Amino acid sequence: MNDPTAHAPVDLGAQTRIVAALVAGVGDDRLADPTPCPKLAVRNLLGHLLGLAVAFRDAARKDLGPTTDTSPDSVVPDIGPGWREELPRALDELAEAWRDPAALTGETRAGGVTLPGPVALAVAVDELVIHGWDLARATGQPYAPDPAALDVTHDFVRAVAAEPEPSPGLFGPAVPVPPDAPLLDRVVGLSGRDPEWGAHL
Repeated sequence: MNDPTAHAPVDLGAQTRIVAALVAGVGDDRLADPTPCPKLAVRNLLGHLLGLAVAFRDAARKDLGPTTDTSPDSVVPDIGPGWREELPRALDELAEAWRDPAALTGETRAGGVTLPGPVALAVAVDELVIHGWDLARATGQPYAPDPAALDVTHDFVRAVAAEPEPSPGLFGPAVPVPPDAPLLDRVVGLSGRDPEWGAHL
């Protein structure tokens, strides 16, 4: 099993900037559109991205409380009127928080789950890469994730898929993808998504 924490710590800045650019490309007329995430429209996916950015920012800071202890499955996320400013700011703060070496020491929490610092970072990377793809596909935008972040995500999803009893709800059943497919397609398939979803958009 590949260890997603074996890589040198990834600076999240490149991937958060990519996601922020996707956010900026979302028109108001797309907010009700479906996404690859079951039961989540674009506005709900944006709300999830905002919530995870805040949660993993606070996890890095060891600022534990409601933002880090609430399960993402407990509510349907949504956006408020200031989301176009709030989400890019939260993404910037997320990247900055994980640049502090103290973020990788000891344990922290996110989504109500206690994790070692390096594992929490790997989860944050995975969330940004996979949901970046979700948002791009849902809104018809091109997407090329940060290569370092994609490598970490690949190891993470392979490690989860190899577990005898994967955590319920973490990913859906893997979608078969040819072994010679692009790395992003293989990662998306392992996360339970069809790489062809929304290709017509």
